[in-house]
Amino acid sequence: MSLEAVYKRNEHHRASKSGWLRAAVLGANDGLVSSASLLIGVAAAGRSSFLVVAGIAGLAAGSMAMAVGEFISVKSQADIEASDRLMEMGHLAADPAGELEELTQIYQSRGLPRELAETVAVTLTEKGALEAHLRDELGQHESTMARPYAASIASMISFALGATVPLLGALVGGTSTKVMLIILFTLGGLLGTGIISSKLTGAPVIRASLRVLIGGSLGMAITAGIGALAGI
Repeated sequence: MSLEAVYKRNEHHRASKSGWLRAAVLGANDGLVSSASLLIGVAAAGRSSFLVVAGIAGLAAGSMAMAVGEFISVKSQADIEASDRLMEMGHLAADPAGELEELTQIYQSRGLPRELAETVAVTLTEKGALEAHLRDELGQHESTMARPYAASIASMISFALGATVPLLGALVGGTSTKVMLIILFTLGGLLGTGIISSKLTGAPVIRASLRVLIGGSLGMAITAGIGALAGI
């Protein structure tokens, strides 16, 4: 099988999506819960006239905060990966024989007999010593490397989409039904997020959906209670 064919097969594995997918799911869930909690808190405090302004402000601020926070977090991971790469390059230049032995022992620890482990280590070292050590010693792989820009953009967009859902509930409802519609819209959004994330990650649909639904509901309930107390 050619190397190109192997890469095409690996595209179907979900690990290659882990960077942006984690950020997208987190952003959508956070957008739903934080926006709904904000709107419910404002409405429960008797400040319905500020709902739309509060919702739009929360959407904009939250999207930017998620984008910046995700970028900084994932960029830190990327910096660690780059630092490890430079360190490994130094080790290979200073002690190639020792690094070859280290690679051999890694393959032995995975079940290969000594002779075969040496053969594999020598072959992979000749093909690309740095790549072999990054992959088999440090666990770095092209498909799972940190991608701060992709994670930042995915988080920002998904947060904005998630925050829009409860805001729609606030816009279509009357004064007496706003809170209920915000809750219903948000529960629908949480359920949708759970289903979509389960399909993308391969997790059981019911378990993933309930996890998102219950967690989001708790967040809304707590914030609604705080808003009611503030109103009093």
